[in-house]
Amino acid sequence: MKDICHPDHREFKELDSSGQWCIDMDPKEPDTLLDLAIQTVVKNESVALRAIEEIPQELFIPLFNAAFSGGHKNILKAVVSTWPFPCLHIGALDMPEPYCDVLEAMLDGLQFPPIHNSSSRVPKLRILDLRQNADCMTTCSGIWNKFPFCYEVCAYSEKSIVKIGDANYRLANSDPQTSRPPMELLVDLYLDGTWMTSEFLSLICDKVEQSLGSLHLCCRDLQIDKSFDYKKTLKLLDRACIDHLGVDEASLCEVCMIMPGMVHLSSLNLYKIKFRSYNRKPFKTFLSHLSRMNDLQELSLAYFSLKNHVHKVLRVLSPELDSLNLNFCDLTNKDLISMSQILQERNLKMLNLSHNHIPWENTQPLRLLLENLSSNLQHLELNSCLITDGILSSIIPSLRFCTSLRVLSFACNPITMPELRRLLQNITPLMKLKYVIYPIPLHCYDQWHFRDSLDEEKLAEVKSE
Repeated sequence: MKDICHPDHREFKELDSSGQWCIDMDPKEPDTLLDLAIQTVVKNESVALRAIEEIPQELFIPLFNAAFSGGHKNILKAVVSTWPFPCLHIGALDMPEPYCDVLEAMLDGLQFPPIHNSSSRVPKLRILDLRQNADCMTTCSGIWNKFPFCYEVCAYSEKSIVKIGDANYRLANSDPQTSRPPMELLVDLYLDGTWMTSEFLSLICDKVEQSLGSLHLCCRDLQIDKSFDYKKTLKLLDRACIDHLGVDEASLCEVCMIMPGMVHLSSLNLYKIKFRSYNRKPFKTFLSHLSRMNDLQELSLAYFSLKNHVHKVLRVLSPELDSLNLNFCDLTNKDLISMSQILQERNLKMLNLSHNHIPWENTQPLRLLLENLSSNLQHLELNSCLITDGILSSIIPSLRFCTSLRVLSFACNPITMPELRRLLQNITPLMKLKYVIYPIPLHCYDQWHFRDSLDEEKLAEVKSE
């Protein structure tokens, strides 16, 4: 039997007493003697600040980790200002609260020549990365001696270290106390209108101004909430750097003002975007911007009405697209036919059609779509699509063609227990399928689908099977 779990791709092993799924986690490894020693040092700020002048460079990484995790602002500022490596990344470290304080300390530590301080160490820091990235180490130790010395260096901006060039970098390093070598500040920005966001943006603006043009602000992930006036912030950014864009609750006209220049986007997420007509300028302009995004791999449109017009979007999308999320898009059978025709030559790996109440008098368009995507499709979601026993039964043969499928989710659909059993029996041959997220069977409700009408005793019987 395949694992049955929630759709966040973690393995959930068993239910606890409250009925929640529990994660089987490995015990945390004990701290090493070095970790314990560093933690002792950072608890005494004066000792730590003196030690920074004398410790070998190998100890800077554990010292930074301890100062960051503990929120020791003065130590953190001193560590950054004397950082002996070309790049520094927050990486997989958990962000302490309030996060703005530690980020301010790191920005304060970022120095630009000519440097006037009492430290005997000459800072080598050229790239400060304030993003959380689980796949990123604190510093790129494997390529310190090779230009451009960091795996995360900006690849697109004319102000980036790569574009300015290796020769300029060597010239700057020949006299680091007086020259202004190019530097980069990597950030992810969530523009939500809160005080902390405004404070963080103010700190960034001050640091860019202080650099007198030597600091390139490189934003990789930009999320814009409805309540934020983004225009001033956009002027600070080089849009060519942005590879993830999300916009919540805006007009399509506003989205079209944000998108120009974002030619290297790999992910676009639009939520509750309003427009009046498919034939007016905003929609046509939106399609024009999409057609220029040759690197787009993920597209998510939620509460974005595409009724009978999904083909207009699909035809302009990059051949590189491998993830398509069309939640609450008012899709019809006509749209499914268009998808099956246009997407059959794509290597689509993830498809989410949840919350589309498609008239199911004919399931052939969905069956054909699944069969055309079957060789590459790994993740399929059909939650809350009013799929009944008869509809599910008709698409089971098409699901069996999806031999690469790893995740199948069709929660919140009115399916009976016998049909669920039949489905699970039929998809057992799919050897790569690991997670199936299925609905609570229909008989567990007195009135489907109202939470208050759920019969807990019947649900308990289902869980026990």
